[in-house]
Amino acid sequence: MSKTYRPFEPDQMFLLPPSLIDWLPKDHMVFFLRDVLEKIDLSPITSVYEREERGYPPYHPKVMTGILLYGYASGIWSSRKLAKRW
Repeated sequence: MSKTYRPFEPDQMFLLPPSLIDWLPKDHMVFFLRDVLEKIDLSPITSVYEREERGYPPYHPKVMTGILLYGYASGIWSSRKLAKRW
């Protein structure tokens, strides 16, 4: 049985345009981190989640890894400070 994740649509449009990506400058760090996330093998993490059937659907590991990478690249090492920033 495949684990269900919360929806992850980085290019999702609002009810009214534009998309979130359109708000960022072309040289923003997010674009680099998105490319990095596409190359990282997260199967060791997702395979654990696939076997777990309890609980509410988690956020996709790409979302959580991306948040951590962005925080680290921004000099934010504390998860509490990272949560406060957003």
